[in-house]
Amino acid sequence: MEFALKQITAKASDLTAELCDLTKLRPGQILVVGCSTSEILGNRIGKAAQPEVGIAVADGVLAALKPRGVYLAAQCCEHLNRSIVIERAAANPADIVNAVPRPHAGGSFATAVYSKLTDPVVVEVIQADAGLDFGDTLIGMHLKRVVRPVRLSATELGAAHVTAGRSRPKYIGGERTEYDDALR
Repeated sequence: MEFALKQITAKASDLTAELCDLTKLRPGQILVVGCSTSEILGNRIGKAAQPEVGIAVADGVLAALKPRGVYLAAQCCEHLNRSIVIERAAANPADIVNAVPRPHAGGSFATAVYSKLTDPVVVEVIQADAGLDFGDTLIGMHLKRVVRPVRLSATELGAAHVTAGRSRPKYIGGERTEYDDALR
């Protein structure tokens, strides 16, 4: 299992770094990540929480984000209403709620992230700049509008389906409007 956990950490880090590079995330921006450790292990979402897998994914994601200065927003499971674990510095104080995730009430990944952040809080809502979803956990509610899919080099982490997206500013105006290609 230890070898497999190292592979999960490495692949989670690689996918996170790839998404950051493709989307050109900048320091201070937020990446929301949803993760089902059950799905990674080939089980149905929410049915086989594995704290060790949550730690492995958290280690990989954080290893890719920390040097870039990008904040991680870890989505909790439905038992905490898909709330978000994030550093207090990136949270809107008005959105902070009183909850501490656990493997069967928040999820193994959110629990691991909560233990690894410097000053973690849980918020009900966030509007992230990009998102990464390991296991179809439905992170879309936490992304800024407008969301565009991002195709990564891998579509699975373990047995879990991987999807990614980024937000972009809305296009306004009309046929005479000139758009900034760097923002597309």
